[in-house]
Amino acid sequence: MRQLASVEQQFIDELTDFYDAGEARQLYLLVLEDQLGWTRHDYLRRRQELIDDQRINRLLEVLSSLKKAKPIQYILGYTWFMGMKLTVDQAVLIPRPETEELVQLIIDQQRSTHNDSPSIIDIGTGSGCIAVALKRALPRAILHALDVSKDALRVAKQNADTQGVSIEWIQADILEWDVTFQTDQLFDTVVSNPPYITDQERSEMHANVLAHEPHLALFVGDSAPLLFYEHIAAFALKHLRRGGNLYFEINRNYGLAVCDLLQKKGFKDVQLYPDLQGADRMIHAKKI
Repeated sequence: MRQLASVEQQFIDELTDFYDAGEARQLYLLVLEDQLGWTRHDYLRRRQELIDDQRINRLLEVLSSLKKAKPIQYILGYTWFMGMKLTVDQAVLIPRPETEELVQLIIDQQRSTHNDSPSIIDIGTGSGCIAVALKRALPRAILHALDVSKDALRVAKQNADTQGVSIEWIQADILEWDVTFQTDQLFDTVVSNPPYITDQERSEMHANVLAHEPHLALFVGDSAPLLFYEHIAAFALKHLRRGGNLYFEINRNYGLAVCDLLQKKGFKDVQLYPDLQGADRMIHAKKI
């Protein structure tokens, strides 16, 4: 038997190599709610209670995984995105808050149009977070989602099923889009959060990302940091309807470069948007 307050201190002490005390405490509260069903309020009232060894061991098993730099979302098997509880495993990236901002931008702009059933394709869908969130917010939209990874599409399909939405799935490499899509297949919106972290930026990344998240979805070579933007923009030129929208999530260091790329390809109204932290993170452009 142990007090939960002592387990909290053990989390803080043993995770010092990865997280500061505040982060470790937040992780502990997440684990407590997931494993024991205790809310933060419950814990504050009952933290001095004695808890049986079986329940303590469940918490310590999670701590053991955290000490191996495994992200909490992979340990629990889910994360929250735009109010949805989504399944995640190591086949997909963990959805980030800045991606929620991209989705909200698309929703707000789409609702201001007169097209209530747009055809939208999400390229590099991963967990399906973008496609599923868009379909939930725009139920009359026709959603397609593409990924090169069969395992990623497995997770995405599970999330779509859980959320009760219908999406057309495409397993393909967007770098070979010209052999994947029929020439007459057109969309109103193309959105992508492609791999955009360069190899030289690896040293700046948290150990739990490097060790556990799929590198296929993270990294692009230093010699071609705009590789996916180039190919997706070329795809959009061929497969967006006139006046259609192209949205990207971007590497904060390449915002102006991606804008320049799109302008040179002939897109109009190219706009760069910051995220809530002030970093260049989203781009919207229109096809003439």
